Amino acid sequence: MIMADSFCQNAKARASEFSTTVNDSPLIVQFAANTTGDFLDASKLVYPYADGIDLNCGCPQKWAMKDGYGCALLSNTQTIYDLMKGIRNCLPNDFTVSVKIRILKELKRSIEMCQQLEKCGVSFITVHGRTPQQKSSEDIDIDALHQVCQSIKIPIVANGGVKTLLDADNLYGTLKCNGVMAASALLTNPALFSGANVTPLSCIKLWMLMKDKDPNISFQCYHHHLVFMLEKVLTKQQKNIFNHLSSFEAVDDYLISNILNCYTSPIEFEYNLDEFISCEYADEITLKHVSKCRRCGKSIHYCLCMKYDCNNTEGKYFSSYVNDIALCDYTGFDIFDETG
Repeated sequence: MIMADSFCQNAKARASEFSTTVNDSPLIVQFAANTTGDFLDASKLVYPYADGIDLNCGCPQKWAMKDGYGCALLSNTQTIYDLMKGIRNCLPNDFTVSVKIRILKELKRSIEMCQQLEKCGVSFITVHGRTPQQKSSEDIDIDALHQVCQSIKIPIVANGGVKTLLDADNLYGTLKCNGVMAASALLTNPALFSGANVTPLSCIKLWMLMKDKDPNISFQCYHHHLVFMLEKVLTKQQKNIFNHLSSFEAVDDYLISNILNCYTSPIEFEYNLDEFISCEYADEITLKHVSKCRRCGKSIHYCLCMKYDCNNTEGKYFSSYVNDIALCDYTGFDIFDETG
């Protein structure tokens, strides 16, 4: 989920938040937005490099709700419709426009929302089977998802509770939906849909190679994903050491010494990393966003909101949030509680 306003305003945000390769397709970019101008301009910026964009109306995190993003939009459906119509009126029809939502306690409202979105020309809808108030540990509402799937003709992607390939197959078989999304489970195992139960070693090596080829991957991002990918591989003692490493060199040395030579997984895959594209963005879009901050209204030169620094935690991302690293279950973490 990329913040549309930051993406438009700040070159560092664009470099850190979005990258792609020559054969990275189909690619859909998900934005958080609550104004038509930000959403449309951010979509125009990624249009040359993506196949579609998605509006996140499913994030239940407190900061997102407070600022009017994610699930907060579910109580302001007119804004969602305006955002969708804005894209449909300005970009070609073969560029997909989709929305991710959560079901509401009053299911009728969810169904009416999906039917209205269908009329707006949305390409597909992803529906998370929990309400904004539910935690990821709670079961998804299969019956509610089924009713939503039966209410519209455009494709529905079901989301929630998918931890394994078998979970995905069962959800698809039960709902007869058009697709299944997994989110938090892919953090701990990006190769989940291959049938692997733990992150394959080849996946770890690919992430290391991507870091070497893409200079915009920050240490925080690199370390962040490895912590999740190695969750089922490292012991508690190893996690306590690994989670506190604070440099690229320290992380790679630890991987080489403790992981790469002794870790094997049942499923591996061959990979050939394509060249990264050097994205160039339209000045007429980016320049009109830099005169003042849309968040606070101040001149960009005095605004503190946009002092974007992807490395501002100095690599100590997890230790700044967690008191007891050894006992922490990161997949239940508040900051990643959007889907489960």
